Amino acid sequence: MSSSDDSDLAYASIATLASLVDSGAMTSVELVAGAVERIARLDNGPHGISAVLAVDPEALTIAADRDAERRSGRVRGPLHGVPVLVKDNIETAGVLGASAGSLALASVPVEEDAPVVTLLRRAGAVVIGKSNLSEWANFRSRHSSSGWSAVGGQTRNPHALDRSPGGSSSGSGAALAAGFVPLAIGTETDGSIVCPASLCGVVGMKPTHGAIDARGVVPLAASQDTIGPMGRSVADVAVALDWLMPRRAAGGARSGAAGGFASAAIPGSLAGLSVGIAREHYTGFHSAADSLLERAREALAARGAAIVDPVDVPTAAALAAWVDEMLVMMVEMRHGLDHYLADRDAGFSRCPSSLSDLVAFNEAHHDAELAVFGQDILVDALVAGDLESEAFLGAFSRNRDRARRLGLDAALDGTGGTGGTGGMAGTGGMAAAPVSTPRVDVIMTLTMGPAWLIDQVNGDPSVPASSTPAAVAGYPTISLPIGLVRGLPVGASLIGRPHAEELLLRVAAALENELGLELRPGFLPSVPIV
Repeated sequence: MSSSDDSDLAYASIATLASLVDSGAMTSVELVAGAVERIARLDNGPHGISAVLAVDPEALTIAADRDAERRSGRVRGPLHGVPVLVKDNIETAGVLGASAGSLALASVPVEEDAPVVTLLRRAGAVVIGKSNLSEWANFRSRHSSSGWSAVGGQTRNPHALDRSPGGSSSGSGAALAAGFVPLAIGTETDGSIVCPASLCGVVGMKPTHGAIDARGVVPLAASQDTIGPMGRSVADVAVALDWLMPRRAAGGARSGAAGGFASAAIPGSLAGLSVGIAREHYTGFHSAADSLLERAREALAARGAAIVDPVDVPTAAALAAWVDEMLVMMVEMRHGLDHYLADRDAGFSRCPSSLSDLVAFNEAHHDAELAVFGQDILVDALVAGDLESEAFLGAFSRNRDRARRLGLDAALDGTGGTGGTGGMAGTGGMAAAPVSTPRVDVIMTLTMGPAWLIDQVNGDPSVPASSTPAAVAGYPTISLPIGLVRGLPVGASLIGRPHAEELLLRVAAALENELGLELRPGFLPSVPIV
């Protein structure tokens, strides 16, 4: 593969595709056929991307129906006839199902679409297939390889095929980077949208927890599981949000109406807004990535934002230790999977009916399921306790308090410690004198550094990442590309208060426009040695 495989159409925005179809220059059938062909050409084989688990054999028929609707004068909105991929832990009726990457669920049908899939179809989108993921949303083993599942194999990063795409929405991020579709749907419990978005050089939004109906998602931890759109631009993510989540407006919530989030994503001035730069715990690990964050900082300032640098998330270290969060997730996973599998097992005896059954299934299919890495987290979850236990309730309370009141709330409200009002403390220069930190509207920091090498022997390395506070708090965050390090994308995360999606989109759109990046992967075997 080479960059010659790229095409302008494969990387066109949703607005451009809608314009082409509206003008009659293309049909939805042609759009979907092109996506299916590109997937067949670039996704398969030992050196392919392996981002797509399944393609709907009815995709072209659905696209033809969308074309017929358009000819009759019915256009549902900007997603009408646009091809979309959905992560395969989200239930999709018929042959696409929802495997969570596991052979235990791969052949078990799903009778109804998850609400988010229903909304996509209502918007006119063509769900052409399911994207690969880190099996069980990357919560099966402490030594996992992000992007690997028994059903789909190892997803690869289109920028360098020996590099990780991140997890667990690996296939969604890699498919976007590879130009398969303009929009994909991911899920996040902690980092599973923003991590692959950062590593693959795309945009990923984790909305406020509960803002998008998460029913029909194979559960991990109910208190954190969140559905979110991923795209190649802030505008494309915003278009999806207009259909996938109710807007909080003066007149009440509404859903499925164009204009709200999309309007917020039009680049403009940031005058009157303040952005705090979170450095401690998230920077200082990779100098080139840190330099990109400085460039993003300058870009926001150029758009009129007041920069508060640094701001401190006082509980970042305690949250990063993952002790309480691990217990919460294991207990919630056992509870959630026991109920989910029992319901899905009804009428299908080949489906495990509990977490205990799942562990036994994996052992019985060791060569296929456990040859790459084990299931130590699932085993530990069996004895982690229940939702009423003192250990769980204590861990949940401490974890939530650290993420919200003592963590992000303190950082956003200026009660988290000392800082500056525009200096460069924490970047090697003279630290600012201790002063009270001003209140900020948005926090910005690195999502994480460049993609690491895929390692199916040792698993993923432990790398600094900034997803945990927003994930545990249930607050919204968006990751977008801010540059390349040796050809590998690096993303910055913007974090806000609950239901601040429009504000985050506004800041992200201005930053994206100011940076002016266009990241198309080279499908290189590896990063060139210099």
